[in-house]
Amino acid sequence: MNAPAALLAALPLPPDRQFETHISWVLLAGEYAYKIKKPVTLPFLDYATVEQRRACCEEELRLNRRYAPELYLDVVDLAGEPAVKMRRFAEEQRLDHVCAHCDLTGAQLSVFARELADFQNAAAVAPVPNKGFPSVTPSLFGTPATVLADALENFEELERLLPAARDHLAALRDWTRAEFARRAPDFARRRAQGRVREGHGDLHLGNLVLLDGRIVPFDGIEFNAGFRHIDVASEIAFTLLDLLDHGRPGLATWLLSEWLVWSGDFDALTVLRFYLVYRALVRAKVAALQDQDVACRGYLRFAAQLAAPPHPGLTLTCGPSGCGKTYASSRRLASAGFLDTVRIRSDVERKRLFGLAPDAASGGAIYTPAVTLRTYARLGELAELALGAGWSTIVDAAFLKRAERDAFYTLARRLGVPCTLIAPNAAPEELERRVAGRSGDTSEATVAVLRQQLQWFEAPGKDEIDDVRHSG
Repeated sequence: MNAPAALLAALPLPPDRQFETHISWVLLAGEYAYKIKKPVTLPFLDYATVEQRRACCEEELRLNRRYAPELYLDVVDLAGEPAVKMRRFAEEQRLDHVCAHCDLTGAQLSVFARELADFQNAAAVAPVPNKGFPSVTPSLFGTPATVLADALENFEELERLLPAARDHLAALRDWTRAEFARRAPDFARRRAQGRVREGHGDLHLGNLVLLDGRIVPFDGIEFNAGFRHIDVASEIAFTLLDLLDHGRPGLATWLLSEWLVWSGDFDALTVLRFYLVYRALVRAKVAALQDQDVACRGYLRFAAQLAAPPHPGLTLTCGPSGCGKTYASSRRLASAGFLDTVRIRSDVERKRLFGLAPDAASGGAIYTPAVTLRTYARLGELAELALGAGWSTIVDAAFLKRAERDAFYTLARRLGVPCTLIAPNAAPEELERRVAGRSGDTSEATVAVLRQQLQWFEAPGKDEIDDVRHSG
């Protein structure tokens, strides 16, 4: 159904395109887009009166200006109806289109990961004042009970829509209950620590656009405060799942590890798998409602894969600065066949111990033997957390000393996971050339530091290579 003629006539220019969803019309006219809310009432929103629609338009403007002020301009009146006025962008720059054409890059996702982590860190923590939405109780946002109730309600609708998949859905429901029971303390801890925040609420690729090479979110949810006040892990699960759906598991793996670099929220790994399965099932439900059978079955398959990941493994890098450790581990991430691996970087975590950002300069003061001991202890804690949550883990560190590696071999044996050693090498003069030519890297190693490392380096012995799977 097209927008009412009165709305079209009220535009400064005749619209050259218009889109319709079940809750709104979007009219494109010249360099602007106008989003008008339909007078509808649904279980999750109420646009019944002009006053309610205007309040939601104002809320949409407020929320989306947090990350896209260049797109969200004003709330205007069109024939008595409020409309959100936006700057128009080329539809082919929407990330679902960019990704479909294989034009999305890891470098773009790295910048997005940093900006998303910064945004989430600054976002309001639940509970928050619930202006305009008195029917929703802010104190319930992101509680374990709410998380479980949302997941189980999803199954009720799926079983009604997909009676032929009843057995498959029953298995996923059983997994959901069991995983929730195992992770309930994690959900509670994360909410208590302020990880439930006012986010976007629908951060899939179709709600991200590439503007001047930068990924910008838009169209965040304004109509239901509970949908956007979610764990930050649930927020990024949207994007990760959509990258999987677009056949880009390497980019999903890269985005997750880059987000961990900038957020430092490794604790999110304890609940992320639950949220990924939940998001996959929500997308399956939406596809079923739209009679998209192939897409529905695809999301059910993703849910099953995410609920049953392969047994995790531990990978260590080894070697002095410039030997190619980070390059090798980056290739592992970018070539991942599914979303089941994360990376922990020693240079990043060393700085984090001192409250420094990953790209901050320390002046070399934190590169002492005592700090190195603290750093490897922290790397061990993070690796145990990630492995315990079922994620294969790459620890990108120099591991120059045999004792440093032995501690992680012991960890792998204790957790019952296989261990792999990546030990690239190069001639000393090549190492010096690489280190001298670095710029914009988290490592602060200089040629002088490299020369000292070469004196300290205890190369992997034959017994290590025999006992630990080795990749040169």
